[in-house]
Amino acid sequence: QHYTGKLLLILFVFPILPSVNLRDLGLSEVGVCQLDELLSRLLPAPLTQEPTTVSSLWRTSHVSSNSFFHNKHGFSHRQSGIFGLSLSHRQYHSPLKAVCSQLQFLPVLVQSRGFRTFRSKPKDVRSEYDGPTDSDAHTPTFMKRLLSREKESEALSLNQVLNQKNLPENEKEAFQSGFTEGFMRAQAFTQRTQDSVRRTRLILLVLLLVGIYGLSRTPFLSVRFRSTSGLDSALDPVQMKNVTFEHVKGAEEAKNELQEVVEFLKNPQKFTVLGGKLPKGILLIGPPGTGKTLLARAVAGEADVPFYYASGSEFDEMFVGVGASRIRNLFKEAKANAPCVIFIDELDSVGGKRIESPMHPYARQTINQLLAEMDGFKPNEGVIVIGATNFAQALDNALVRPGRFDTQVTVPHPDIKGRTEILNWYLSKIKVDPAVEAEIIARGTVGFSGAELENLVNQAALKAAVDGKEMVTMTDLEFAKDKILMGPERRSVVIDKQNKTITAYHESGHAIVAYYTKDAMPINKATIMPRGPTLGHVSMLPENDRWNETRGQLLAQMDVSMGGRVAEELIFGDDYITTGASSDFDGATKIAKMMVTRFGMSDKLGVMTYGDVSKQSPETQAAIEQEVRVLLKGSYERAKNILKTYSTEHKKLADALLTYETLDAKEIQLVLEGKSLDH
Repeated sequence: QHYTGKLLLILFVFPILPSVNLRDLGLSEVGVCQLDELLSRLLPAPLTQEPTTVSSLWRTSHVSSNSFFHNKHGFSHRQSGIFGLSLSHRQYHSPLKAVCSQLQFLPVLVQSRGFRTFRSKPKDVRSEYDGPTDSDAHTPTFMKRLLSREKESEALSLNQVLNQKNLPENEKEAFQSGFTEGFMRAQAFTQRTQDSVRRTRLILLVLLLVGIYGLSRTPFLSVRFRSTSGLDSALDPVQMKNVTFEHVKGAEEAKNELQEVVEFLKNPQKFTVLGGKLPKGILLIGPPGTGKTLLARAVAGEADVPFYYASGSEFDEMFVGVGASRIRNLFKEAKANAPCVIFIDELDSVGGKRIESPMHPYARQTINQLLAEMDGFKPNEGVIVIGATNFAQALDNALVRPGRFDTQVTVPHPDIKGRTEILNWYLSKIKVDPAVEAEIIARGTVGFSGAELENLVNQAALKAAVDGKEMVTMTDLEFAKDKILMGPERRSVVIDKQNKTITAYHESGHAIVAYYTKDAMPINKATIMPRGPTLGHVSMLPENDRWNETRGQLLAQMDVSMGGRVAEELIFGDDYITTGASSDFDGATKIAKMMVTRFGMSDKLGVMTYGDVSKQSPETQAAIEQEVRVLLKGSYERAKNILKTYSTEHKKLADALLTYETLDAKEIQLVLEGKSLDH
C-alpha cells in the first residue's frame, strides 16, 4: 500500500514537475524503462479516433453540469447576476480534476455523472435475445391473461362444432339435443346461483343492520345515541288547582298535619315573624294505595304553588353523576320558582341506606347530592320537599333526621269511617241505587286501602253493565267484594248432589254456631257457590273496627271455625267427614297458639311470651302443645253442644242453602225464626 500511494503520486505529479528525480521520490531502484512500462500499463492509451458508437441497452437521459447551480438554473455562476452584479457561489474544486486537466500530452477518459434508464426498443427491431426480459417478469399474471385473450380463437357455433366432429347424421340430432339440454341446465344452475347470492347478500345486509342497531342499544356503545336530558317532566311545574283536601278521604290525621304546610306556603311571614324556621321536608309513610300521592297534590293545590313531581327511579342511571346532576337541576329550578313543592315518590329507591360496596363506588352520589340540597351550605328557603315511601326502615338515617325531613306523617289503612267516606265519594261518580248502604260494604272490607275501594266500586259498575242494569245495586257491590276477597265464581264447576249437601250442612254449621255464640261477629252472608279454591263460605262483619280482641272473642272465633267439622260429624257420621275443614283448623290452631305463646291467656304457662317455640326446652314445647290442645278441644265441644241443641234450625238453614245457594243476613234470620223466604 505504501508503494502504491507513491506510485499514484508519481502519476499525477511527475509530468508536472520534470525536475524531480527518482531518488527524491523514493524510486531510485526503478529504472526509466521500467517506469515507462509501468505508466503504460496503468494509464490507458491515447485515443487516435472517435470511438465507435455501439448499440447499448443503456441511454443517457441527462448529463450533470459542473455545479449544482448550473443544474438548477441552466447557466454558470460566472455569468453576470441581477443588475450587472456577479453571483458568487462556492464551488468545489477537485484536485484530481485540476491535475488531469494539465496532463495535456496524456489523454484521460473522465466519467460524466448522469442518470441512465432502459433504452426503449423499436417495435420493428427484434432483439437477438429471445428470453423474457425484466419487464415481462414484472408484468402481473392477470394482465398476461387479459392480453392473451385477444389471441384466443373465437367461440365456434354449433354447426361448426358438428362439422369438426364429423358425426353421422343419426348422431347429430342426439348431439344437438344433449347440447341444448346441457345448456339449459347450465342456465338454470346459473340462475339459481345468482338468486342464492342475492338472498345471501340480503340476509347479510339485514344481519348487519340488526347488529348495528344492537350495538347502539348496548350500555357502553349507546352513549352517543342516547339523550339524557334530565328530569324533563319534573322541570316543568304542574299547577294542581283542581285537587284539594276535599278530594282526600279517610286520612283526617294526615290532612291535619299537612294543613300547617299549606298555611306556611300561603303566608310564610306568619311563622318567620316569631323567629321560627321553615320546614324543609315532610315524609309520608304508609302502605300502598292509602293516598300519599293524593295528599301531596292536595298540598300544592291548596297552596296554589308550583308542584314538581319526580319518582325516585328517575334519578338512577348507569352513567356516573347523572343522578346527582338531575337532583341539582330539580332544586335549581325549584328555587327559582319558590315557594313551591317538590314531591319525590318512592323515596327509598334514591334515599336508601348507604353501604360500603367496592362494586358501586359511585352509587352514593345521588343521595349525597339530595342531602346537600335539603340541608347544606346553600340556603334552601321556600322549597318544601314531600317524600313518600312504603319502606321507611330502608331510608338512610341522614335523610330522616331533623333539618331534612322534619315531619313524618303516617298514612294508614282507613278505618270504617274512612272507608265509608271513600265509598260514598266513589259511589257519587256512578249511577247507584238509593238503597245502597256504603257502611255495610265498609264493614266487610277491613284492611282495604283507598285504591282497593275504588277498584271495588269499579268492579261493581262493570258487573251491573254486564247484567244490563240501569244502576249499581247492593248485590253488585257484594259480588265485587267477594270477587276481590275470594276470587271469581266458578259456575261451570259441576258438583254432585252428595258433595253439595255436605257443603250446605258444613256452611250452615258455621252459621248456626256464629248466630248462637255470644261474642261472635254478626253474620253477613252464607253461600255454597264455589268461588276461588273454596266450595262455600260464611262471611261475618264486625260492627266496628276491632283494635283489641278479648279472650271471649278469640274463643268465639275458634268455636265458629269448629262448627263445620262438627256438623259433618253429627249429620253424616265419622266415616263421612271431609277435608273441607282443613282451613278452619288452621285458623283455630293459629288463634290458640297466639293465646298461649303471645297473649298470656294460658293458666298453666302464665303471662309469658315465647317468641320461637322451636328454641324452647322440650318440656316447654310439650306444655305449649298441651295447652293448645286443651283450647281446641274446648272449642270443639262447645260447637257440638250448640249444633245438637239447634239441630232443627241447622237442617232448615242447610235446606235453604241447597235451594237458594246464597243467603244474606236478613234471610238467615228469617230462616232461623221459621219464616218463609219471599223470592
